[in-house]
Amino acid sequence: MTVPYKRILIAGLSVLMLIATAASGDATTSPASSAAADGQRDFDWEIGTWRSSVRVLAEPLSDSADVWLQFGGTSVVRPLSEGRANVLEFAVSGPNGRIDALNLRLYEPQAQRWSLTFINMRDGLLTPAVYGGFRDGVGEFYGDDRLGDRPIKVRFRIVRPNPDEARFEQAFSADGGTTWETNWLAVDCRIRR
Repeated sequence: MTVPYKRILIAGLSVLMLIATAASGDATTSPASSAAADGQRDFDWEIGTWRSSVRVLAEPLSDSADVWLQFGGTSVVRPLSEGRANVLEFAVSGPNGRIDALNLRLYEPQAQRWSLTFINMRDGLLTPAVYGGFRDGVGEFYGDDRLGDRPIKVRFRIVRPNPDEARFEQAFSADGGTTWETNWLAVDCRIRR
């Protein structure tokens, strides 16, 4: 008898969540004070529904003239695992099509950092995660990926000009991080908490 791989994956992820939850407990420190000090609550501000305006560079890291594609729609951010993770559901459309995606954010207490993993619902594939956190109100996350057949560096920044607005910027580097080309700009305005 064979067991479907989805059941194995779900069971494995459930066990990992239980282990992570048990390992993250500390009897000498209250969870709330510990989380505030280590960055675990850095995304709490984003929980809710947002109106998203997005610009995407059509051909990043190419020699062609820059053509920016425009999209608009909503983002909904929900907490998971008592704030140790969250998921962003993203749905925008424009003259050039539609983008439906998820962004899974997981907090690593041992490293005191977040991982952000983008999931394009069109192809169902996970991108390699970017890793980082917030300092002085600005989030910076870095990782490695591929664009076509070449390796690239990825930088993702989050800036909050005010409590009800957030700006997201993604940039790629083909030279190991010496120079960066921005290819994704999003401005989110809060609709509701």
